[in-house]
Amino acid sequence: MAIVEVRGLTREYQQGTITVKALQGVDLDIEPGEFTALMGPSGSGKTTLLNQIGALDEPTGGTVTVDGSRLNSLTRGQLSDLRLHRLGFIFQSYNLIPVLSAYENAEFVLSLRGMDAAERKRTVMDTLASVGLSGMENRRPNELSGGQQQRVAVARAIAGKPALVLADEPTANLDSKTGAELIELMSRLNADNGVTFVFATHDPKVMDAARRVVWLEDGVVVRDERK
Repeated sequence: MAIVEVRGLTREYQQGTITVKALQGVDLDIEPGEFTALMGPSGSGKTTLLNQIGALDEPTGGTVTVDGSRLNSLTRGQLSDLRLHRLGFIFQSYNLIPVLSAYENAEFVLSLRGMDAAERKRTVMDTLASVGLSGMENRRPNELSGGQQQRVAVARAIAGKPALVLADEPTANLDSKTGAELIELMSRLNADNGVTFVFATHDPKVMDAARRVVWLEDGVVVRDERK
């Protein structure tokens, strides 16, 4: 069964007196274990679609079903629970909490879930090791490079073993070498642990690594390629 089912999805918003049609009747299925890139020019709708899948925005029309739950049938509290327990997020700007260490940032979601402290420690240490940050647990974001900060963000996203990880331009603020290393890391997590990733990206390196590329233009899926 698909982990994401999008049917007839539309999203419109007002920009002054103009109605912008960010998504226009999008249909899309994402299967468990996929490594999928949403590609397209600025304004194509890829980030809007990612935000809809992540229950960060409400559609104008159509439906989104994530891990068996139809989003428009959930209460605000249920949507929060879905984001907390079944989704992981990686953002372009890292979105780390500056006063917390790498360990504490990676632990944050697990703390919100109420996981036992001993189990949290095992999980966080194993996860930080898996993203190449052993020995950096006590460093705060300002003591880490951009690539290291994004690795902490990846650790935070995957520590709770979510059904799906959504990444919005995760390499945009990284130099070419660091971005390539991050893509390789996420590709390995996908291959070794079966983590499902969906990216909204302009980065051709992400497109090259992805095993499926969905192209959007003007809010419409114009091409869907599997490798």
